[in-house]
Amino acid sequence: MFITIKGIISVTNANADEGVLPMNGSEVEIPNATDEYYTEMYRPQYHFSTPEGRLADPNGLVYFEGEYHLFHQKMGTWAHAVSEDLLHWEHLPIALEHDELGQALTGSAVIDWNDTSGFFDGEAGMVAIYTSTHGGEAQGIAYSKDNGRTWERYEGNPVIENPGIKDFRDPKVFWHDETEKWVMAVSTDKSVTFYNSPNLIDWEYQSQFGNGHGTHVAVWECPDLFRLPVDGDEDNQKWVLHVSVGDNDVTGGSTAQYFIGEFDGSEFTNANSEDEVLITDFGQDFYAAQSFNELAESGDGRRIWLAWMANWRYPYQSPTYPWMGSMSIPRELSLRTIEDGSIRLFQEPISEIESIRATEHFIDPFTLEGVHEITDFSGMSYEFEAIIEWDKVEEFGIRLRQSEEEETVVGVDLNSQTVFLDRTDAGLDTLIDRNGDSFHFGKRFETEYPTEREHIKIRGLVDESSVEIFINEGEFAFSNLIYTKPTNSGIELFSKGGSVDVVSLDFFHLHSTWREAPSEGEIERIVVSEENVDVEVGESVELVAHAKPDWLTEQEVFDWEVAEPEFAEIN
Repeated sequence: MFITIKGIISVTNANADEGVLPMNGSEVEIPNATDEYYTEMYRPQYHFSTPEGRLADPNGLVYFEGEYHLFHQKMGTWAHAVSEDLLHWEHLPIALEHDELGQALTGSAVIDWNDTSGFFDGEAGMVAIYTSTHGGEAQGIAYSKDNGRTWERYEGNPVIENPGIKDFRDPKVFWHDETEKWVMAVSTDKSVTFYNSPNLIDWEYQSQFGNGHGTHVAVWECPDLFRLPVDGDEDNQKWVLHVSVGDNDVTGGSTAQYFIGEFDGSEFTNANSEDEVLITDFGQDFYAAQSFNELAESGDGRRIWLAWMANWRYPYQSPTYPWMGSMSIPRELSLRTIEDGSIRLFQEPISEIESIRATEHFIDPFTLEGVHEITDFSGMSYEFEAIIEWDKVEEFGIRLRQSEEEETVVGVDLNSQTVFLDRTDAGLDTLIDRNGDSFHFGKRFETEYPTEREHIKIRGLVDESSVEIFINEGEFAFSNLIYTKPTNSGIELFSKGGSVDVVSLDFFHLHSTWREAPSEGEIERIVVSEENVDVEVGESVELVAHAKPDWLTEQEVFDWEVAEPEFAEIN
């Protein structure tokens, strides 16, 4: 429940023809509850984003001695952050800057437990494997003896020189127990090439996968390769090869796909037909996903990944400042068998998300026909879960981040037998893409859904500028950026052409992971519907203001003042 204030700002005639009223600050200070750190318009509150500058591909995700390390691309360098829970991150200095071999592009990191490289005097240490750019893309390494705080480049770089091709990048490296060798999967245009090494320095070509398999509408990037049990059976495991697919007109931007099969340490074999395309995420903004190495050392053995929440059609065109780009929520991966006997990759938000729940609100089961407004819960940063069953209905869903003018919609269309996430009316409709062209940002994303099940479970993570949806425990995922007004907080359910049974409906406000939690009843800050307004002399504009955090319920009277009353007044 929000404390809401509506006000009219009127501009009066002074020494200027028009007034520009700044509505929000962006000063970065020590992150106490009431400070402005990570409070800029659209700033994610529980997703990872860099304080300033451009964030891109996650790199070098690795767990070591109680810390999760998240490196990421930042203008051809490896920016660095660490966490103990995958949610609260501490930013560290840039790990890999540019050097005489050019940029340090996307790659991975491993723990050399047995000092196969000889860098660590018989101890364990961290090795980064990355792509350099001078003289063509090639693979180099660097190592750290102090848990990633400082790095030294290997003086013999590159360890794999460019084989004479344009696209040769993004090495993912891991130790393969059966062959007792390091494996590298590296992007080579529209394929993935595998190398082996005994020591991370001397690499030998093994095989190549990709010709004729999956979609080839654009370059393959950021490969990942890992093994998972099928339906939790440790005696039945399959390998997953994942690649992101670059910007193209067929998919209206970049996308990602995966393959399921076998890997013997040298060669990957696809278990499905060559022309079958398995899409990773059906939204627009999930790219360069990478999984953490060494999670067995964390004690739970999960396979967890995250991705850059952006798209190569508009990588740095978002209306945000002083940062650009964020990461998806970390997701736990599994392989499960679906009704037709095929195996699919499932992805769910990590269980740690429950640790930042600030409130909980459970709604009793009810029958939905028409529109049902949620009056006892609203917000911008929250989690929800709904279980819905139906017999005869044409369409139903849930409208999020709603106001009188804007909304983001998640639903099921029985006529087209699809599940969808629709940002058509979410606010930002078009932007200028990286080619300088107008791009249709506000549109609907969908995929086929077996509506004969007559049952669906929808879990959503809503943040200041994103919505992530997980259908049926992650069988289908949608990741979408939204740039909607920061005060849009409404929620309602709807059905068309029939009714549905809402079996359960749960909501949870989420704490910010970037600042201290406010004291009970404390007003943290106030946000308004517009960051800046331009008003002609004699004109008025209506603004909506909300007091934060989202779960405040007590009504208070606010006194508003204008810094320069000779220019404007508030009614």
